[in-house]
Amino acid sequence: MKRPVVIGLTGSIGMGKSKVASKFRHLGIPVFDADAAVRTVQEPGGLALPAIEKAFPGTTGKAGVDRAKLGAAVFGDPKALKTLERIVHPLVGRLQQQFRRRYRSRKAIVLDIPLLLEGDGWKGVDLIAVASAPFHVQRARVLARPGMTEAKFLNVLKHQMPDSEKRKIADIVIETGRGRLLTFRTVKAIARVAKGTGG
Repeated sequence: MKRPVVIGLTGSIGMGKSKVASKFRHLGIPVFDADAAVRTVQEPGGLALPAIEKAFPGTTGKAGVDRAKLGAAVFGDPKALKTLERIVHPLVGRLQQQFRRRYRSRKAIVLDIPLLLEGDGWKGVDLIAVASAPFHVQRARVLARPGMTEAKFLNVLKHQMPDSEKRKIADIVIETGRGRLLTFRTVKAIARVAKGTGG
């Protein structure tokens, strides 16, 4: 039995990646959500809690990780961010492997990973799909989020590969700033090709 075609879905903050992922789900393709996996390991009883509390005292409690406190602890501190990544990433990787095993009989799966191209996650995929939109659309989407500021937005961008670079690396670019119909048509085309070559 062949393994499924693995679609690596990525895109910078505010590029509509989550909406693209939901369209893949709508078409019956299983999606691994790396952000959701991070939340899982940080919620009450989560595997990351002891190590996070040890590295960043006072940032966890009965409700799991206090995202505001942890965010403040790593904001603008590359060393602290690296420490957090060393704790969380291996645990998320374990959840991803469980997902791959669970859906190994499918023709295609999607790995929704924000930092797919910044790390080495791209090595484990067959097709790189990048969600992209014009900067003014991206900025408006991000600043509409509760608690988001221009400074936070720019700080996130500093840690992400520029959209222009991602577009160059991508096997396919999914435009999310030109209407939902175009986005859905592109996703359907990717799903059709992936299902035809997998399994």
